[in-house]
Amino acid sequence: MDHSGHGMTTDLPPFTLERGLAWSADPFFLVACLLGLGLYGWGVVRLVRRGDKWPVGRTVAFAIGVLSIGAVMCTRLNDYGMVMFSVHMAQHMVISMVAPILVLLGAPVTLALRALPPAGRGRKGPRELLLMLLHSRYMRVITHPGFTIPMFIASLYALYFTPLFDFLMGSRTGHVTMMVHFFAVGMVFFWPIMGVDPGPHRPSHLMRILELFAGMPFHAFFGIAVMMATEPLVETFREPPASLGLDALADQSAAGGIAWAFSEVPSVLVLIALLFQWYASDQRQARRTDRAADRDGDKDLEAYNAYLASLNARGT
Repeated sequence: MDHSGHGMTTDLPPFTLERGLAWSADPFFLVACLLGLGLYGWGVVRLVRRGDKWPVGRTVAFAIGVLSIGAVMCTRLNDYGMVMFSVHMAQHMVISMVAPILVLLGAPVTLALRALPPAGRGRKGPRELLLMLLHSRYMRVITHPGFTIPMFIASLYALYFTPLFDFLMGSRTGHVTMMVHFFAVGMVFFWPIMGVDPGPHRPSHLMRILELFAGMPFHAFFGIAVMMATEPLVETFREPPASLGLDALADQSAAGGIAWAFSEVPSVLVLIALLFQWYASDQRQARRTDRAADRDGDKDLEAYNAYLASLNARGT
């Protein structure tokens, strides 16, 4: 049968990476990726033309993040993902954990705030609307760990262990909606943790690390549960096309292994990024303290020395 308009999936040849990476674009994600790259590029060019600098590393991270979405949604991986649990899980993990981390490292909100021109007194343009959204109650709710962590966990268990998954996989619209949801959940989960862009929640670096590891054990357990299951968990992948030469349970076990691995590797990468941010923040604070001391002649140290001298005088 034809799954959700992605192309005929009943006669797919056995999966290889070369076949999986062949071009087969999903129109929605193709347009979204091109639009994202175009708008980001416009922002960088605008800053450069007016003499401002924008870190090359941020541009590279954002571009790789968007291209990672294109790699799983605009290739035949998207066709194989409709009939192979393992390929679908790889899509899920990339679009919910790898792509959001890289996109957030690109600081797109910061770039937009710097590149968009002010609308003028008494008017509201794109920049003003973005600022209103950042300071809205809605944004405070969806980026609060009390929302992001349960949503991150529920996106696994409530989807794969209920009939909702089969319902969404029954149409192209449902499949696209599912993947957009995965990306959105990854963005709101990692946004406060990465702390690159401005947002309503700015937890300390220690709290960010705790938030990161709050959801990971549930993610790892999900992967193990899928890997160890002795029956197919979802109807969509119960009977893969004969042309694949695939055992459904073996493929499901591979899917669980992919989910388990992605609870570890991205977490380590984010932890390394957080530790570097923490170190850089401490260095900036130390430089600010040194500059303040140079400006005021280190009055705090002089006052403390005077205090010690007064204590010494009282003791004599």
